[in-house]
Amino acid sequence: MSLSLASIVTALPSDETWGPPTTTDALVDGVPYAPYSKGDKLGRMADWTSEGKDGRDGRGGRQQYNRNYRDQQVYGAGTSSLFAIQVPEDESSFSVVDNTRASAKTRGFGRGGGLIFRGRGRGGRDQRGGRGTFQRVGGGRGGQQGGYYDQRGGGGRGGRGRRFGWKDYDKPQRNRDSSVNIKPEWQMLEEIDFNRLAKLNLETSVGEDIDSYGFLYYYDRSYDKPPIKNTERKLNVVDRAAYNVTTSSDPIIQELAEKDEATIFATDNILSMLMCAPRSVYSWDIVISRHGNKIYLDKRDGSSLDMVSVNENAADAPLEASEGNKDSINFPGALALEATFINHNFANQVVTESENSKFEMPHENPFYNPSEETEPLASKAYKYRRFDLSLEKDDDPLHLIVRTEIDAVVKNNISGDDQFLNIKALNEFDHKAQGSGGALDWRTKLTSQRGAVVATEMKNNSCKLARWTVQSILAKADVMKLGFVSRANPKTNDRHVILGVVGYDPRKFAEQMNLNLANGWGIVRTIIDMVRGMKDGKYVLVKDPNKSLLRLYEVPAGTFEDGEDDDVPEVEEADGVVEE
Repeated sequence: MSLSLASIVTALPSDETWGPPTTTDALVDGVPYAPYSKGDKLGRMADWTSEGKDGRDGRGGRQQYNRNYRDQQVYGAGTSSLFAIQVPEDESSFSVVDNTRASAKTRGFGRGGGLIFRGRGRGGRDQRGGRGTFQRVGGGRGGQQGGYYDQRGGGGRGGRGRRFGWKDYDKPQRNRDSSVNIKPEWQMLEEIDFNRLAKLNLETSVGEDIDSYGFLYYYDRSYDKPPIKNTERKLNVVDRAAYNVTTSSDPIIQELAEKDEATIFATDNILSMLMCAPRSVYSWDIVISRHGNKIYLDKRDGSSLDMVSVNENAADAPLEASEGNKDSINFPGALALEATFINHNFANQVVTESENSKFEMPHENPFYNPSEETEPLASKAYKYRRFDLSLEKDDDPLHLIVRTEIDAVVKNNISGDDQFLNIKALNEFDHKAQGSGGALDWRTKLTSQRGAVVATEMKNNSCKLARWTVQSILAKADVMKLGFVSRANPKTNDRHVILGVVGYDPRKFAEQMNLNLANGWGIVRTIIDMVRGMKDGKYVLVKDPNKSLLRLYEVPAGTFEDGEDDDVPEVEEADGVVEE
């Protein structure tokens, strides 16, 4: 039988719809089916575990399930109540009784006790994991041999431990205060993201010495020896006159500017902060003054540049009181004041003060006035060095003069030549406290795992160590001595002990930290070019307290003068810290 086209067209339905006829009946051959939309995503045919996931362990399992499968829809999930089984009410009171045999004795990791770890993962038969707890059993000898990775995450033996940084995306954004109050009359000129700064590069020579001032004592080599067990050296309060004068107030820089020796003037403290800006987290500010063709990089009185930060780059940095920190001596401001106090006294303690054996520079200290000062002068030398920041396209050379500092001198063991030292101190406040950044216990690990201790400090104090390294390279120091100072008691911040001193070549240390000086010089040249393109006046470069960017403001000429610094946020003093 042959079909013609006309017969096929005649057999088509007369209405405008295609497909099977629609019906409101929810039965197919007498069996109910779950209605669905044609736009629904088809996942599983049936989700038999959905009810069990809702209340598993009472830990909000449904929320965890939805997070993992938030983009999948189960066929018929919206009408699962059609097939729900009605459970008799008398079964709601049913519960499972734990009849596991309790252990009579807990075996420790040594004589006198040990550690019990309950952590995330396969931690034990009676526990599913979750937020771990840390419990100490006993207190005798050998009871502290276990160690732990993170108090809040459990871990250790019998559990995988909390992954460092796990669920850090859920933490609220910290709102830190700016280092200086931004006033309404300030005009923002530029906004520079750290990603742009990281791409800059400028190769510069090692620099040349112009003149040197001050004197240096010789370093006491006995501090290089590891301390004898149970005999720790105390950090003493050594009152010595030390100066950190800003650039425009330096009489030597004023003379060099009059002689037209350079175009840009700065100190190593200010310049190192600018060169290491991409590593910074806390807010800071630099005052830039332009007078004719001369540019001065200055700091305010009481600026944050004078303070030594603690664990600034840690993933879990120390919290402020407003963020829930109840330990007042571990506030960021209190820790910075403590670290500054330690650095001042440590550098003065590790030198041998002898008038007969000291290294004299060609000129005396330009800031010391014996008739006015009551304290003796600290071991310090100031070297004024010049660097060439010129480019091939520049018509005139662009030179920068920076005042660098040297802390001590030491005889080379082989050649007997004098080597210049920069002396700094890292400090440990409490390796178990919030904000420690997963640091090891220095008292037990510094001798056996010194590399791990230094690597942790490179991570938690990346900006601070980078600044110290840049300052040593700018000053052309031969060795940078790092002291490890810890609190005598973690609960008090007025007594400290020296656990050891390690010396590093600043240039090799920069390589270990992945510190690129060419990038730092590129940042300096970029900021200078911005200011050179503007009119004479005063400008402020501010690091945003909560974002990775710099802002350049134009401010009135009299800003920060005549007591205007009073409205700048002050750092709270730490309880028990002895003032200098």
